[in-house]
Amino acid sequence: MTYDLDHAKWYSSNRKCLMVIKGSIEDSIRDSIPECTTATEYLKKVESLFTGSLKAYASTLIKKLVNEKYTGGGIREHILRMSNTTSKLKLMDLGLKDEFLIHLIFASLPKEYETFVVNYNL
Repeated sequence: MTYDLDHAKWYSSNRKCLMVIKGSIEDSIRDSIPECTTATEYLKKVESLFTGSLKAYASTLIKKLVNEKYTGGGIREHILRMSNTTSKLKLMDLGLKDEFLIHLIFASLPKEYETFVVNYNL
């Protein structure tokens, strides 16, 4: 008798959890996830679906960092933008050394900042 009551409570809780999880996911993503009977199984499928996209996101951030060029405006904002991209990579355990970030920042600057680069290297 207690098993049946516990099972009924678990079933109700599991069904509610699945509804909350599915309700918080975008429709286009939800349609690509196969149906599951438990909330735990559903979350594992969601996790496996996004593991590959995390690697693609890291690759996109690295390409953005390497190809970043100063286009005008504030130099401070340019440096902060590149530093912010690096901090996102650190969260994924792909952090860059500060010296390498400085090299990338200097490489992204136009010729008119060459004296700044030379003075830093002295």
